[in-house]
Amino acid sequence: MKKKTHYISKKDKDQPSLVEEPLMVYNPLRMLPSLKDFTYYEFKKISDKAPFNQSEWASFLHVSERTLQRYAKGEGSFAAINAERAMQVAGVLEVGKNIFGTTAQFYTWLKSNPPMLEGVLSLESLTSAHGIQMVLIQLGRIQHGILA
Repeated sequence: MKKKTHYISKKDKDQPSLVEEPLMVYNPLRMLPSLKDFTYYEFKKISDKAPFNQSEWASFLHVSERTLQRYAKGEGSFAAINAERAMQVAGVLEVGKNIFGTTAQFYTWLKSNPPMLEGVLSLESLTSAHGIQMVLIQLGRIQHGILA
């Protein structure tokens, strides 16, 4: 049986093979803490970037201010539902910062009770998943120039 011989033309030599092509560089995802490992240290990293006071954080997380103080002393970790809410609020803050330039300007906008098609937003909107979604929808509208 004869072997087939493949000849590479001069034209084929100029083009890189698939092996020689450079790999795409992807931005690695920022690792979020696990909900079960969410400690006060993780919360502190989020809260230090936020303009919210302890009372507002307690409201968002559905815990008492005293519970936040206990967490600060290292006497326990956040429940998964509270950790998830803290990370959701951190996400909203990031989007608000990108749109308004600073978290302080986003905070001022949210405290002014801005109207939207579905009603009025407020700082209390961050106390529920539905409210957070409404804030994100309105921020998306602002970002894309749809102010109605």
